[in-house]
Amino acid sequence: MATPRHPVAVFTFLVALFIAGAWLATWFVSGPDQVTLIWPPAGIAIGALIVLGWRWWPFIPVAVLIFHLSLGPVPAAFIPFSIAANLTTALVAAAWVHYRSPRAVDHLTMRSGFLFLSAAAIATLIGSTIGAAGLVVAEMVPAHDFAEAALRWALGDLYGAVAVLSSVLTSYRWRAWPGDVPLPFRYARRSEKWLWLAVFLTSLVVVAWVSRHSGAYALGFATLPVVFVIWSAVRFEPPWTAFGTTVVGLYLATLIGLGYAGLTPPRDLGSTTILIAFLCMITATPQIVSAAANENRAASVRALRRATIDPLTRLVNRPAFEDRAKHALQRHPQEMMALAYLDLDQFKLVNDTLSHRTGDELLKSLAAALASVIRPGDVFARLGGDEFALLLRKVDHSEALRLAQELRRVVADFRFPHQGRVIAPTTSIGLVPFIAAESDFAGLFAQADAACFTAKELGGNRVQVATADEPQVHDRRNAMDWAVRISDAIEQGRLHLFAQSIIALKSTSKTNLHHFEVLLRIEDVASGELLEPGPYIAAAERFRFATRIDRAVLTQTLEWLDTHRECAAQVGMVGINLSGASVNDDDFAQFIEECLARSHFPASRLCFEITETSAVRDLAQAQRFIQRIRALGCKFALDDFGAGFCSFSYLQSLDVDYFKIDGSFVRDVHTSPLALAIVRSIAEIARVMRKQTIAEYTESEAIRSHLLALGVDYAQGFAIERPLPLARYFDSPDPAAAMRQAS
Repeated sequence: MATPRHPVAVFTFLVALFIAGAWLATWFVSGPDQVTLIWPPAGIAIGALIVLGWRWWPFIPVAVLIFHLSLGPVPAAFIPFSIAANLTTALVAAAWVHYRSPRAVDHLTMRSGFLFLSAAAIATLIGSTIGAAGLVVAEMVPAHDFAEAALRWALGDLYGAVAVLSSVLTSYRWRAWPGDVPLPFRYARRSEKWLWLAVFLTSLVVVAWVSRHSGAYALGFATLPVVFVIWSAVRFEPPWTAFGTTVVGLYLATLIGLGYAGLTPPRDLGSTTILIAFLCMITATPQIVSAAANENRAASVRALRRATIDPLTRLVNRPAFEDRAKHALQRHPQEMMALAYLDLDQFKLVNDTLSHRTGDELLKSLAAALASVIRPGDVFARLGGDEFALLLRKVDHSEALRLAQELRRVVADFRFPHQGRVIAPTTSIGLVPFIAAESDFAGLFAQADAACFTAKELGGNRVQVATADEPQVHDRRNAMDWAVRISDAIEQGRLHLFAQSIIALKSTSKTNLHHFEVLLRIEDVASGELLEPGPYIAAAERFRFATRIDRAVLTQTLEWLDTHRECAAQVGMVGINLSGASVNDDDFAQFIEECLARSHFPASRLCFEITETSAVRDLAQAQRFIQRIRALGCKFALDDFGAGFCSFSYLQSLDVDYFKIDGSFVRDVHTSPLALAIVRSIAEIARVMRKQTIAEYTESEAIRSHLLALGVDYAQGFAIERPLPLARYFDSPDPAAAMRQAS
């Protein structure tokens, strides 16, 4: 219920409004039983009790008493019945509304409109019975006219409620739509409202003129103002329609009361009923249209909220933020702005250790704290997870940095108590100042994201300003670009498999089985060029695409071998590289099991290559992974061996079959005494551990000769064979056979 600040003033106003409506009713149509055919106080009283509450009922008997005393000689016996009738009508109607739907007054809908109408109809029937009884008791009408007087009373109260109630309700409880929702519609501008008011008032004059000079068309022209009220129902806020409805209702009743031509007062109950039905219809129609239009707007707002507002934080979501930002850039091309990208530091720990529900509550509270310091006109949004974005308008570089630092301090000072402990989050912020006309939103967003990531890598809880000459931000943007390209390549099937032979340096076997490593190339969509892994492997690991790549390579390799059975029969061993992310992913181990279960290619001919650094990073997990996959029959090679200067004590824990000597040592083995010593040591240790060695980057005959002398088992590199597309690999001469012939 509404609680007025000045109850005495409100009480006095209600009494005065009730009396004014009652005096106005004396100008209206009256039948032979002295019952007015429109009673505006009914709508005033019902609306007041619905909106303000039942405790305001005393204003009704006070107003009725003052009205009767001011009206002139009224039988004293009638006054108590009049008070009771007006009070009962209002109380019954308010009680009916609150019983059926306590919050109906808060929502202008078709349902609430019909609820108010039904409440008024029921209440007026009860109140009119009391009022008509008073007329009989006071001998103002004969007893045999009781029923007709009661019906006339009910019709007058009903029309008064229809004409006035909407104005009372909307004047008290109407609220504009929330400002945080960008509406897909707009109410009419002020100029259109002034035009409407002028035309509406003109239509009232036309009705009066026609009624006075041409009675034959008076009733038809009475609907003219209704047309313009319907216009307001579609284009304007509901109070405009309510105002127009009340004016039309009272205006037509006044013309009828004055007896203008065709709008003459009815003299019998049938004519009265028809007239009141007609008046109720033409005054209720605009209100019905207004309620329907309001429902549609409300539905649009709800749909728009779901589409543009983050349900957890009530901030703008990512699509809406991008739309608003792009709109701002277009509308204000010369304006200096800044884009801030916020990402909470180590927020995953909150979800993992305290539950996602706690994390949500933290985000909700923190978003409210941040929103409290956002300037009017700026756009603050939750992008998803623990990431936020802020568009700062009308700021130079220094002001943008100051505001970003303020946001960082708000987060740093924020404390979230939870079950006896206090969570103190921090945030990393990437900031990009710019001039709208010189910027592209997608590029700005990428810069801000890159700067934010750089801030995280530098320790977090800081603001990183993105500039063109910032190498860390530049690297981050390149990595992000590669991440997108990798994702697209996987989705579009632009991964190409190459093979590079691995040959035995000492073998005299006549077998023609091929040993090779599968190498990946990604097709550039713009140039069609096949790109080597160097530029994108780091980006894949950084953005967690590495496992997706590994899955795609393994799947494509096995599918190719299954569809080329003759080629598969010539394979002695296939080497497939695995990232550290895949080794640490239990789901990937299951994926390998499922792939081998579907494939006809023998698991014993597969050799998975894992890097030394990734294996040592989580030794226990690497051990579990190797043991699980070796149980299927697969082999393992420790790739880039020596590059990480792995302690040889680790080697006893890693059950691998091959050590692949890092190419940085192999390339210099014939020129560098240090490289020669390292390769010799690795070969000797491998022999002691009964492992075999593979030398990468064997790029010349001199290198091959040194490797052979050092006791390295296998060689791989340009001196042996350059990588070939897997589809062409088996058509080329066997490099091992060629070397046997040469020797």
